[in-house]
Amino acid sequence: MDSSEKARLNPPVFYSAAGLIFIILLFSSIFPDAAAGTFDSIQSAIIENASWFYVTAVAIILLSVVYLGFSRFGTIKLGPDHSSPDYSKITWFSMLFSAGMGIGLMFFGVAEPVMHFLAPPVGDAGTVEAAREAMKITFFHWGLHAWAIYAIVALILAFFAYRHGLPLTLRSALYPLIGERIYGPIGHAVDVFAVIGTVFGVATSLGFGVAQVNSGLGYLFDIPVSTMVQVGLIIGVTGLAIISVTTGLDKGIRRLSELNMGLAVLLLLFVLIAGPTVFLLQAFVQNTGAYVSEIVGNTFNLFAYEKTDWIGGWTVFYWGWWLSWAPFVGLFIARVSRGRTIREFVLGVLLVPAGFTLMWMTFFGNSAIDMILNQGADQLGELVQNDTPVALFAFLEQFPFSTFLSGLATVMVIVFFVTSSDSGSMVVDMLCSNGRDDTPVWQRIFWASGEGVVAIVLLLAGGLGALQTMAIAAALPFTIILMITTFGLIKALRVDVHKKDALQNNYLTASALSNKNWRERLHNIIDFPSRQVGQRFLQQVVKPSFNEVAEEMRSSGLTVNLTTDDTDTIEFRVVHGDEIDFVYQVHLVSHIQPAFIHAESDPQDVSEEQKYYRAEVHLREGGQDYDILGWSRDAVIGDVIDHYHKHMHFLHVLR
Repeated sequence: MDSSEKARLNPPVFYSAAGLIFIILLFSSIFPDAAAGTFDSIQSAIIENASWFYVTAVAIILLSVVYLGFSRFGTIKLGPDHSSPDYSKITWFSMLFSAGMGIGLMFFGVAEPVMHFLAPPVGDAGTVEAAREAMKITFFHWGLHAWAIYAIVALILAFFAYRHGLPLTLRSALYPLIGERIYGPIGHAVDVFAVIGTVFGVATSLGFGVAQVNSGLGYLFDIPVSTMVQVGLIIGVTGLAIISVTTGLDKGIRRLSELNMGLAVLLLLFVLIAGPTVFLLQAFVQNTGAYVSEIVGNTFNLFAYEKTDWIGGWTVFYWGWWLSWAPFVGLFIARVSRGRTIREFVLGVLLVPAGFTLMWMTFFGNSAIDMILNQGADQLGELVQNDTPVALFAFLEQFPFSTFLSGLATVMVIVFFVTSSDSGSMVVDMLCSNGRDDTPVWQRIFWASGEGVVAIVLLLAGGLGALQTMAIAAALPFTIILMITTFGLIKALRVDVHKKDALQNNYLTASALSNKNWRERLHNIIDFPSRQVGQRFLQQVVKPSFNEVAEEMRSSGLTVNLTTDDTDTIEFRVVHGDEIDFVYQVHLVSHIQPAFIHAESDPQDVSEEQKYYRAEVHLREGGQDYDILGWSRDAVIGDVIDHYHKHMHFLHVLR
């Protein structure tokens, strides 16, 4: 391993997380019976004593996300003020969907509604009322709560990484609370918990996915459904995930996500058209209305008076599953959401994937219930109850072209399997590498392989039950961390709002301080200045102006640093020690001349003659979208002092 690779690795996190995971796996493989008993004891203890905490925490998370999206904080960007999104909305939604819910929808889309219909937590089974309640419960488990958990983690990570330049790891959310200590043992511990939660969360998903792939292959090719076959499938699909993760985000993961989104839409439309179309559309509207109208009561329903263990097998498991997945999916969503405002982010992450998820559950779940309730397909219900992984294929058997549909569904599960594994590997690798995504290939291969090994060992130790238990258990410490970091995010956002308020005055007032150069300014606007004109302005006006102000401030005991190495950028920085530094930069930014000057052309083919340059002001928060090229020295000095005055007022408000 060379020195550059060592620099990318964070040894305390990497070795601590890998060591703890190895100890758990060693215990599970050497003492499988004791491990199974321990897993059962852990799950029972959590359900009995901590279910109220999971339910309350998830409720707080949903309220926090909605508040952040629709409050004044919603206008803040996840990145500098001048940043723009890295991906189109379609690509963005595709990656959200594939990373967040893919395998789960394939596994539970038919199974969960039917299971609630045939074994409801309260009331009579197999009735119209049971059908209504089954869809309400399914919507509750797969709706806004799940995506709110992902959204809050992604907001925390994206805000601190892209807005404040901290590492893209969970520790950064603690910065408003503990400052530079995030780089010490506390920060390491937070990232270790995130790694362990992610690995076991992805392993749970892989366990569900491989069981369903095995069922699909058994249906299509009579391959036996057994643990050893599933182990072989995990090895094979993990190999595909390794290939994908080594190609990077913009190639492997992005293309697979777009492929699977397209296949999911096609399968969804086929079920809608070939099934009871009008009934399904009516059911979707009614299910959505019932879900929204009862969301508060369902959110806080712990079945305290009914004394049932149903909530532990369903709601608490789901909340634990989503929470254990949150570091992985949240960091992945953060990675692909740079440049969006918080409001756009919240609306996109909460409503679009949740809407598609609920539509999927309606079309598949209501169709299956209708087959059992009204079309006499009792064998479908029996199959779902006795063999959950085969539920989707038993359901598709009721449609035309069932063999083709089952093959398509199997391919989709495999691709979801691969995207979950490779994106999970990328996230864990970043957590162990100070948030960097340019890590050596061996690290990505290590974690992609490690997730497969964890899934295999836990599958051999106790099947899906062990995987579920580890998901719930791993989520408990992470939930406590998440509550603290949510408070840290809100605290940091308030600081940003104060700074934004301080910058609301008219930016162009400084240009009025001098009217000596108005003709030069006018010609700069009309003539569309070249890069050489802009560079000359930086050297002859901006740099001397900065020097004058710096000399005056230094005479008063302030520390001022000027950075003039780049011919297209000059920075003026006043160092404030433990408080926030003042930063004023002037960047030469190129733009394409308007069509009335030159005919429109492809932006990639634009020549230097078709460009013009603006001397744009950037502050610590990013570009302020105004041009000072052509201003006099007095005007530039006035603008620097004006912004410094606002910065000092901002620091005064913080104190």
